Parts: sequence; structure tokens; C-alpha cells
Amino acid sequence: MKKLIIFTTLLISTLGCAQKEETAFKKEGLDNVMVTTENTPITFAEILKKYEGKTIVIDVWASWCSDCIKGMPKVKSLQEKYPDATYLFISMDKTYDAWLKGIEKYDVKGEHYLTSDGMKGVFGKSINLDWIPRYMVVDKTGKIALYKVIEADDQKLFNTLDKLK
Repeated sequence: MKKLIIFTTLLISTLGCAQKEETAFKKEGLDNVMVTTENTPITFAEILKKYEGKTIVIDVWASWCSDCIKGMPKVKSLQEKYPDATYLFISMDKTYDAWLKGIEKYDVKGEHYLTSDGMKGVFGKSINLDWIPRYMVVDKTGKIALYKVIEADDQKLFNTLDKLK
């Protein structure tokens, strides 16, 4: 009986701590104003609308982030393996100029946007951002198909993209 109680307690605490996989972006994240490479404002909702009907791979990164830079070759491999997806790079860089230099320096290919307030800001909080790089996948209907992985070669990322082909 004692073992059953311990097992039940462990099971409940494990299930209670499991991270919820979000399937929709929060309103505050969608309303967050970012900037384009031309330095024009755009909300995250407007960005998603631009790519409606396409599978979107979101890479949240920054040019100052060593893990992001180390992961770029994996991102390029991902882009080669899944060329039909749209690759959306959302930068957490602190300045517009540093962001643009980072895109050029690391030859980052895709669609680029800069958040207005960094990792701990509105957008970061809206996606529970605790680490970068952070990869997410949005399906053709705008639903989040994969909420969080931190490696561009994570099998969950491949599985999700394979399902959405």
C-alpha cells in the first residue's frame, strides 16, 4: 500500500510539472511590435499573416548568442532538408545595427524581424522564452505545431516538419 501511495504521488507530481505545449500565440505576443530590416514597424500578427498558408519555422536568436551562432550550420542543413518551409528569424539583439551586422556576418537566410524589447520583453514572455536559440513550427493554418526545441537538429523538429509536408 505504501508503494502504491508513493507511486501515485510521483505520477501526479510528474504530470503536474510537464510543460504545456501551446498551440496558439498569446494576444500580447501577437500585438508585439517588431521591426523589419527596413526599420519599419510590424506586429507579430501581421508577420504571421504574411506567411499564412505556409509552414513556418521560427528561429528566435541573437547575434551575441554563442549557442545561436554555433547552431547556424544546423539551421542551414534544416533549410536544405525542408526548403518549402518559410524560415522566420526573430532577433533578440539589443540594437538595430548589431542585428543587421549579425544577419550579414553569419549569412542568415530567411525572413528577419527584430523584437522591440529583448528576451525578457513582451514577446519573450508570451512564448515563455528561457533560452535561445529557440525553434518553433507553425503549420499552414497558423497553429503552433511545435512549441519548443533548442537544437535545429532535434528529432522532434524533423518529425513535425515531416508531418506537415
